[in-house]
Amino acid sequence: MKITTLIETFFKRYLPSPFTIAVLLTLLTVILALLLTESITGENHVLEILSYWEKGVWNNSLLVFAYQMMLILVLGHILVLSKPVNKVITSITTYANTTQKAVVLVSVTTMLVAFFNWGLGLIFGAILARKIGEQAQDTKTPLNYPLVGAAGYVGLMVWHGGISGSALIKVSETNHIKNFMANISSAEMLVKLPESINFNQTVFSWTNLLLFAILLITIPLVLSVVAKSTSPTPINLETYKFTTSEKNTLKGAEKLDFSKWLSLGFGSLILIAFFYQYWGSLMQFQITPNMLNFFMLGLGIILHGSFNSFLKALEEAIKGASGILIQFPLYFGIMGIMKSTGMVVMISDFFVSIANETTLPIFTFFSAGLVNIFVPSGGGQWAVQGPIVIESALKLGVPLPKAIMALAYGDQITNMLQPFWALPLLGITKLKAKEILPYTLIMMLVGVMVFLGGLLLL
Repeated sequence: MKITTLIETFFKRYLPSPFTIAVLLTLLTVILALLLTESITGENHVLEILSYWEKGVWNNSLLVFAYQMMLILVLGHILVLSKPVNKVITSITTYANTTQKAVVLVSVTTMLVAFFNWGLGLIFGAILARKIGEQAQDTKTPLNYPLVGAAGYVGLMVWHGGISGSALIKVSETNHIKNFMANISSAEMLVKLPESINFNQTVFSWTNLLLFAILLITIPLVLSVVAKSTSPTPINLETYKFTTSEKNTLKGAEKLDFSKWLSLGFGSLILIAFFYQYWGSLMQFQITPNMLNFFMLGLGIILHGSFNSFLKALEEAIKGASGILIQFPLYFGIMGIMKSTGMVVMISDFFVSIANETTLPIFTFFSAGLVNIFVPSGGGQWAVQGPIVIESALKLGVPLPKAIMALAYGDQITNMLQPFWALPLLGITKLKAKEILPYTLIMMLVGVMVFLGGLLLL
């Protein structure tokens, strides 16, 4: 398809690496701050802006946020590499003996898993698609493997509306919003901000669950229809297997690394502490990054059955978090400039001037989708765009949960266009971006219609 070739060529030719984009966005923000704002202290404006940038880069609360997002990705990846999850994947593949059945099974299970944790969903979908491809190859079953691979990526178009959604899980933290908007919003506006926006207003709201249910039905249905009109593709795959160290020649304390009982005991201890510490918050639907990561840590250690297996999975999973580690501080620096120079208020005033209570969520949705192309991280996007969304919503009287959900929907939908987070899936499935793009674009269009309908009608 010419459109997908054009898109792939555009990303390869005109968009550099995400880190380079973050650097270019930093320089652009500095230039805009120089042109649009004036010195507050009366000192050299360039040096003043650089000071704001440096303070943003090392903002302690935002650095904690970056580490939380890294753990969400890494621990989710670790979970999917455990033997119990692998058994679930193997059991699913036995039913995927046609392309139609495969895309339905892969898309539904991947979306359900990604709704819990996006890192888990991404790797789960990739390995499931790979195993189905291997099975088709071994049994000589006709299969459109790129379509199955695209189905394994669909979790990234629902993740931000789920439990691990960066914006949603942060606004559930007590006082995050107030601290986030400090020195941005006026004292009058700050008073209107809630201490937290819990999951009963966002993730588990009936509107979000309804939209998610619609996608759980429509996406597999559309993929099934597409499968009928596609032809089988050649498959040439080696067996994908996650391996841990052998324990044949263990001596002394080395045996502790492979002890099933020690890992079970420690993992259980974590879960006991989890329920004791967070039970009240769970009952109030106040799910925070620390809560989710603590649960996944204990569960991951138990499911892997030994510290050795857990640590080997960690070595594999940590590779995918390198972008968060080094790019997030640059996004925080951008936010530092925008916040301290008053650019956040300027941009929010612009949206207020062209939007109203009905259209602001729509503007937010499309702008978030555009920003996601250049800031391919929900957490980084929340740091940069979140204050603008909150300030605009306050001034126009748009309910904050709705405005934040509009940002989440826009951010996640263009993942079907943005190939950055598809890289782990492409590496596991051995597919190319141009092979899955025709199908992910179809899913993006379906998602746009569902989310726009939800923002306008519900």
